[in-house]
Amino acid sequence: MRLALVLLLVALVAVGGLWLWAGRAAHRPGSLAWRAVDRDLAARFADVPTTTTAALAAHLADSTVAPVLLDARTEAEYAVSHLPGAHRVDPDASAAELADALDGIDRQRSVVVYCSVGVRSGAVARRLQSAGFEHVENLAGSIFRWANEGRPLVRDGHPVEEVHPYDAVWGRLLDPGRRAGGSE
Repeated sequence: MRLALVLLLVALVAVGGLWLWAGRAAHRPGSLAWRAVDRDLAARFADVPTTTTAALAAHLADSTVAPVLLDARTEAEYAVSHLPGAHRVDPDASAAELADALDGIDRQRSVVVYCSVGVRSGAVARRLQSAGFEHVENLAGSIFRWANEGRPLVRDGHPVEEVHPYDAVWGRLLDPGRRAGGSE
């Protein structure tokens, strides 16, 4: 009986240590956490094209006609930081509301949508497709991956490095030095 309790305690400590280590490493490229997120998004939004952070950065740097960047996060998240030139849209907006918000934008123009990791932006991208926008892509890894790679972010037009972590669980996908509020 005593041996069983000791083994149980050792197992709990080992699992707890592994959980803490995995949580600290979750933000790293190729981590188990990021692979799981990427697989889930690919399955959930198989009908929504994606673009990588590297491809978007190259397109923004080399293009005379940059894509329309849409941030599908809350006002509070957007206020902390966003990609330069991004416009915030309500992540819960209907296809008709999104079309109204983008009135005057050519529906043939390239649109890239992002959120924290890609769930809300995938849903927004799908609704934009149903509203007739033909070249819509979800940013793989969204702003978390963009920030983890050290790519530019702004707040009120000024460069910043921190991102709103969404919550304590999803925020583990952000490099701890990039989490607004210094949360670990």
